[in-house]
Amino acid sequence: MKLLLDTSAYVGFKRNIPDVVEIIVGAEWILFSPVVLGELMFGFRNGTRFKENMNELNEFLQHDVVELAQIGKTTSDRYSRIAAQLKRKGTPIPSNDIWIAAQTMEHGAELITSDQHFEKIDGLIYTIY
Repeated sequence: MKLLLDTSAYVGFKRNIPDVVEIIVGAEWILFSPVVLGELMFGFRNGTRFKENMNELNEFLQHDVVELAQIGKTTSDRYSRIAAQLKRKGTPIPSNDIWIAAQTMEHGAELITSDQHFEKIDGLIYTIY
């Protein structure tokens, strides 16, 4: 199964949360969203270990099973559909998370997250740890 990691999943992995570590270590293919990358880098810049965190992230991204997913027309279309659906239902979620969900769905992957609001997205395959 292809996995796409939400920001919370990468953080959980780095914090050695057993359930997350088990999922990630056992993955055959991990997609990494540039949206997640941006969220992480923002967090690193607001901390005291920017260089160390970036080195660890770059090392993670170099693994053979990890691929940085691109955002293109298909992702944008899925984003618009998900955002419209959530608006109609009156259940908005953060826009970055809509992008992450759109990429997950585009690639037929399973999202790994700790954020329960992903439950609001019809058709999204996810695991909440």
